[in-house]
Amino acid sequence: MRRWSRLNTVALQTVGCKLNQAETDSLARRFLEAGYQVVAPHHATDIYVLNTCTVTHIADRKCRKLLRLAHRRRPDTLIVVTGCYAERTPAELSSIEGVGLIIGNRDKGSLLEIIGDKANGHRARSLRGRPQSLSLRTRALVRIQEGCSRPCSFCIVPLVRGPERSRSREEIIAEVKARLAEGYKEVILTGTRIGRYGQDGGLSELIGHILEESDMKRLRLSSLEPTDLTPDLLRLWEDSRLCPHIHLPLQSGSDPVLERMSRGYSTADYLRAVRLAREAIPNLALTTDIMVGFPGETQEEFSDSYSFCERMGFANMHVFPYSARPGTRAALMEKTVEDGEKRQRMHAMLDLAKRSSQRFREYFLGRKVDVLWEGNKDGNWVGLTDNYLRVFLPSQAVLANELLAANLIAQKEDGLWGELATQRFES
Repeated sequence: MRRWSRLNTVALQTVGCKLNQAETDSLARRFLEAGYQVVAPHHATDIYVLNTCTVTHIADRKCRKLLRLAHRRRPDTLIVVTGCYAERTPAELSSIEGVGLIIGNRDKGSLLEIIGDKANGHRARSLRGRPQSLSLRTRALVRIQEGCSRPCSFCIVPLVRGPERSRSREEIIAEVKARLAEGYKEVILTGTRIGRYGQDGGLSELIGHILEESDMKRLRLSSLEPTDLTPDLLRLWEDSRLCPHIHLPLQSGSDPVLERMSRGYSTADYLRAVRLAREAIPNLALTTDIMVGFPGETQEEFSDSYSFCERMGFANMHVFPYSARPGTRAALMEKTVEDGEKRQRMHAMLDLAKRSSQRFREYFLGRKVDVLWEGNKDGNWVGLTDNYLRVFLPSQAVLANELLAANLIAQKEDGLWGELATQRFES
């Protein structure tokens, strides 16, 4: 049996949603507190932890690829798999060479203790301060709830995340303040379905208290449902710190398909919610998820979905093909769409998504906006506006985690070129 006697470094990697990323960030902090050095995933490391996603077969495949790569990079690395894929089918992951531990969502909170037992009780050496190799994001993710008690017919998440449960308001606000003290200027509230936050008066009350009790520059919501957009919630955007960006998954613009998906709303309901949001929130960026090739989706139903998306004018669309997930109701449905037809519909919807994003970005050309600058790649700084426009700036200056005004001057393939609105002088 292999023995790990000196486990000082750990690399953590995430596949999937913002909730997964929030959990990975939390794990990184716990490893630091326990004395480990957190390094980037591409480094050779003593421990490699992959927080997995299983929402589609493509996510499964990506996870398997990353695990094999980690083993090839350093065969004696302790490879730990956690998350939704590990919860759904641990036996499938155990056959991958090099995997030493599989920890499902239900035991994720005990991950460090389990790793300690596997490593024969090893206590890593203590490191002073935050290691330079640790790279947490400039935008902090804070989990407010997880689980779903109203499953869609296609979704595996309720099976691997369990029923809805929410953190206390006090715990969430304390975490927001802790991230503020670390220097973060933006917090993203995330969860499986944050609109179902069920503590102390619900999501509206939680957001109101965060805005009232903290000085965080920006507060962003990860994803909402049409039924979440109540007048009480929308009134909160009167505070400019709440980012004018709503991710509102549609999945399909066809009512019969929405019914088969068990989404719980019609296109008319969705349209009504969007109109209320756009009336309440100036410069709103509305982004969405669109699925193509759901079982039984006819050409007419796809055309209806395409037309509805075109009408909505989304700022961005995440388009993906339907993927049957074992254990879901949709996996038992007949009249599946052929792969070739799925690909054609996917390409058509992706083309629409590209044109829709370009039109939205064009509307902001010539404006001055605040940008939270995140990182530099090949001499270009990249940052985000409050309404989720990605801005690029050629500069050798150090702008990391700076919230600075920029003029938007030209379109770029996946964003906008900007220039600083005021000259910065480095001492």
